[in-house]
Amino acid sequence: MDASLVPAERLANEHRQPWPGESDDYAAARAALLREEIELRRHLERVAEQRRHLPPGPAIFKNYRFLDENGSEVGLAELFGQHDTLISYSWMYGPDRARPCPMCTNFLGPLDQNARDIEEKAALVVVGRSTVERQKAFAQERGWRHLRFVQAKDDAFPHDFRSLVPAWDGSGEEWEVPSLVVFRKDGDQVRLFWSGEFNMDMADPGQDPRGAPDMAPLWNMLDITPAGRGSEWYPKLSYAD
Repeated sequence: MDASLVPAERLANEHRQPWPGESDDYAAARAALLREEIELRRHLERVAEQRRHLPPGPAIFKNYRFLDENGSEVGLAELFGQHDTLISYSWMYGPDRARPCPMCTNFLGPLDQNARDIEEKAALVVVGRSTVERQKAFAQERGWRHLRFVQAKDDAFPHDFRSLVPAWDGSGEEWEVPSLVVFRKDGDQVRLFWSGEFNMDMADPGQDPRGAPDMAPLWNMLDITPAGRGSEWYPKLSYAD
């Protein structure tokens, strides 16, 4: 631990403000939880700093091609625009899907609302295997206004960046999975900076595979509720009134 940091236990014990009417049991348990939350915040920052200091990632030499909203063919480097960082999210909306993945949809909704702010710092693009027209039609249905969609012209990019993977059930088929990848320009060279690498084999018992920190606001909000996120509920594209 950084010696300059005040110990979490001291911060929690000296600065926590009690709530009116709380019991001694609640106060003790909440102070203990606050210590853990302080440590978690610090651990997340250590992980973020470690991520920021990754050495240069592998150079991208393959000529991945995409179709943009104008029907023009573009390469990976062109998706950066004026930025030196590109955040790409590949969602589960291939040509064989009648509707997109509900969990991808849930993730993209908040991302749309933050896209304009994100793009002050980095380029942001959503990659689908369906046509841009099909992706944008669904975006319009959901009221998304700020996301930029492209279509992977073939399956080279989905294969290499793990949004199209061998089925985990051993059927020999391929499955679409979400993939969050960050690229960086090093002069004229595009390099992989970071990608989520969690998979089914890394899942803990009773949990879906997920990365850390969890990027989805839905799950972060449910994690502060009494019931938590649970293990059997998932978002849907629509709900009965």
